[in-house]
Amino acid sequence: MHVALNAHLLSFGASYRGAGISRYGRNLLPALRALPENEYTVYLGDRNIPPDFQPDARFHLRFSRLPTRRPPVRILWEQLFLPLALARGGARLLHSLGYVQPLLCPGRSVVTIHDLSFLIYPSHFNRTNRLYLSVFTRQAAARADRTIADSANTKRDVVRLLGVPEEKVAVVYLGMEEVFRPLPPAEVDAFRRRRGLPERMLLFFGTIEPRKNLGTLLEAYAACKQAGLPHKLVVAGARGWQWEPVYAAVERLGLRGDVVFPGYVSYGEQPLWYNAADLFVYPSLYEGFGFPPLEAMACGTPVVASGTSALPEVVGDAGLLVNPRSAAELAEAMRRVLADPDLGRALGERGLARARGFTWQTAARQTAAVYAAAAQAPLGRTV
Repeated sequence: MHVALNAHLLSFGASYRGAGISRYGRNLLPALRALPENEYTVYLGDRNIPPDFQPDARFHLRFSRLPTRRPPVRILWEQLFLPLALARGGARLLHSLGYVQPLLCPGRSVVTIHDLSFLIYPSHFNRTNRLYLSVFTRQAAARADRTIADSANTKRDVVRLLGVPEEKVAVVYLGMEEVFRPLPPAEVDAFRRRRGLPERMLLFFGTIEPRKNLGTLLEAYAACKQAGLPHKLVVAGARGWQWEPVYAAVERLGLRGDVVFPGYVSYGEQPLWYNAADLFVYPSLYEGFGFPPLEAMACGTPVVASGTSALPEVVGDAGLLVNPRSAAELAEAMRRVLADPDLGRALGERGLARARGFTWQTAARQTAAVYAAAAQAPLGRTV
């Protein structure tokens, strides 16, 4: 089967644009390419392609001359130019990698919906972005022959909030790259010295935004400090929507000398940060999947995370799961792991074993099966 993929959100540069949906496409597409059954045409905006994206007889690349990294231009391209390209290109099916597909899609289609946070926590998004995602995701889910969800929790949300029949939604868990692994202690110590990191540290990784629930993390950390915890807290990640209250909370709780904000951390350096941490803490209110806890687990770092949304599917029994709205429960879990080295080692070992079960090869095989199901689905779509 000839499959087209809308990968205009894919960025190969070493910046924040390479995370999220871009990371999904960056890993899924080479894994799909390694399978024997399909031919692919990939529509891209970023021409700075790596070696494993070089075209061949079964893997074609089509670049837009428009600057589609700008959202208004990308929307125009998706809704106007992509349908024309699909009509000429001969692909039987379109896979849209992130929420949106053309309203006038000329063939069969699959759309991936990573989460519905913009519907569940609308106040955590700016109005323009929320409206765009709400309108176009509903349209895409209604018209697509099949929908892919990153987790069973996201599937339930898609069925409940978008009205998509359960049988049309497939769960395909994301994979974990081999770069996330335990590193030699000497390499980690040299990195810690080079970056001036504390010997004892707790780590959070993610965009600084309301959904990540950093206010509760700071309250829990403040309680731990009052109980004598010697660790510093490192909050690594770019500033996102409504980041200011997090910095204000640091001042209010008297934590200025104890909380470190290194800002955006490049993908290639992230494994070193996980390896340098004694504990990874992730109190996010809602995740469609949850890369950061899985990354920490793959590095052998013990994890405390929210017991909500998709995070229990990722963490399982390899970490401590807590109520993210309870600072006291979060603080108790943090103290419990840090006070019991045997528990920390056991969580690290269970995390390593569990992380090995999430692979991009498995994700690719399951995605190809969704393509086959979409191609064979009865004609007719819900509008």
